[in-house]
Amino acid sequence: MSAFMGELVGTMLLILLGDGVVAGVSLNKSKSQNSGWIVVATGWGIAVAVPAFVFGAISGSHFNPAVTIALAAIGQFPAAQVVPYIIAQMIGAILGGFLVYLMYLPHWKETEDPNTKLGVFCTAPAIRNTVANFISEVIGTFMLVFGILGFGLNKAADGIGIMYVGLLIVGIGLSLGGPTGYAINPARDLGPRIAHAILPIPGKRDADWGYSWIPVLGPIVGGLIAAFFFAALV
Repeated sequence: MSAFMGELVGTMLLILLGDGVVAGVSLNKSKSQNSGWIVVATGWGIAVAVPAFVFGAISGSHFNPAVTIALAAIGQFPAAQVVPYIIAQMIGAILGGFLVYLMYLPHWKETEDPNTKLGVFCTAPAIRNTVANFISEVIGTFMLVFGILGFGLNKAADGIGIMYVGLLIVGIGLSLGGPTGYAINPARDLGPRIAHAILPIPGKRDADWGYSWIPVLGPIVGGLIAAFFFAALV
């Protein structure tokens, strides 16, 4: 149960800080509006690192079904815990979306563009192309999982590995995030997308369900490829 709650609360905090920085940059009359992609990428790196520092010793700080599935596929995580972890991650991601909504409560009415409101909660492609978008999510998540596994080969002081992962998230955002907004995490995208669909956001659009499968399946495929490739190398 402690691991379950660690994944749930950790994922909730990840979404609060990650989607929170997107809201701050995107929504009208926010003090951080238009501060740019570097702020978004940096904010997401911190959003991953902070709950990982808190819950790493409790749950291993996956916060990402693609990571959980990939580790289980190569025997580095118990298969019996995969479903409970994913359930915890999804619940946490939905709750995180609710918290972002509350944090920026007056700003939804001040923001006219429904795509901007949706973009706070989930990703969307810069150029809508199913094959290219799917490949982008596969490559981005490959880099995430491969990096995480590689960091594990190095001896480091407690907490340093978490800092490496935070920097990796920043790097993926800066280098690989442009095409799709780099979901690289099914829970990070689907959970807040569900929250957007449920919440009474004024002037919102639909949740773009036609695209929603790409940031779910793409990261899972990318994570599995990375895990098997890494296992073959070492």
